[in-house]
Amino acid sequence: MDKIDMCNPSMVSTSHDVEDSWDDEFQQLVQTFPKDKSFTGMNLYFFQGFWCPSIVLKAVISCQKHFQAFDSDIIIATLPKCGTTWLKALTFSTLYRNQFPREKNPLLTYNPHSLVRFIDYDFYFNDTCPDLENCTLYQPRLFSIHLPYASLPTSIKNSNCKIVYLCRNPMDTLISFWSFFSRLRGEGFEPVSLDGAFKMFCQGINEFGPFFDHVSGYWRASQEKSSKILFLQYEDLQEDITSHLKKLAMFLGVPFTEEEEKQGVVEEIAKICSFENMKDLEVNKKGVQTFGYPQETFLGKIKTYEIPREAFFRKAKLGDWSNYLTPSMVVRLEKLIQEKLENSGLTFKLFSKTSKDITSTK
Repeated sequence: MDKIDMCNPSMVSTSHDVEDSWDDEFQQLVQTFPKDKSFTGMNLYFFQGFWCPSIVLKAVISCQKHFQAFDSDIIIATLPKCGTTWLKALTFSTLYRNQFPREKNPLLTYNPHSLVRFIDYDFYFNDTCPDLENCTLYQPRLFSIHLPYASLPTSIKNSNCKIVYLCRNPMDTLISFWSFFSRLRGEGFEPVSLDGAFKMFCQGINEFGPFFDHVSGYWRASQEKSSKILFLQYEDLQEDITSHLKKLAMFLGVPFTEEEEKQGVVEEIAKICSFENMKDLEVNKKGVQTFGYPQETFLGKIKTYEIPREAFFRKAKLGDWSNYLTPSMVVRLEKLIQEKLENSGLTFKLFSKTSKDITSTK
């Protein structure tokens, strides 16, 4: 399977004038948005109630305007560092399991982000109107996105496409996010301050945050549209991956047959997609993952950005936050959880000591 054949949209807009007029409109529009800087150093714009990274703002607006969802589409939605890579692997392997030989799962040779592309960070990153009619090797189409529910393209919300949402408890999310960007900065750069990251996270100033608004938006929508939105929690998948894979397959409309269960297909998918297996695959230990499609067009050199593939695989450990957060940090986050999720019916499993326990042992 050639990498370029896996997702090959037409990345050149149909009209140079369209691009020019959109650039002018965008430059005027962006001046009206409040601006701040994430603890990662990335510029953020406050757009439609969330903090959008400047690097993808134009793509976000483009996909909101132009993306047309099919009723058969599957959309993976997450906040960054909440298990996106894992969910992509699980959904891809479950949805398409009968479209390739079991022993030749593409995950063995491709990173999950190469198999399941972001609508905004990939397709619309360099083109306002990409051709997505036949952009995936397998059917139905499977995409991913980081946008809050309220800011999804209208066609996604109004069509019969399905959304699989994955969240993670805020403490582990913060540490995973902080660790991820700390690793990316590399040597020679000032380290990312955990204290600074914590303060901004609590203020809701982080990529696609506020955290609690993002999670609550999908939670409420899943309560109202349970046949359209499957709301999953990272901790539940870690505790019982088998039953949740069955639940995922049922939701996707491809339930495991009795024969598949007897043959151990569920357990096989769980093993292939496990953190230990994916981290040890050669494709995930070297090289970089490119987001955006590098092509030459009338626009000149198209920008992309790259992330070392090994950076997507850190620990996948529940409750790892207790090794980093101070007692006072834990107290503040616990209060935020109680305040933001009160009467919502949504709870988080923290899998570690409570603030009182930490206070007494540190």
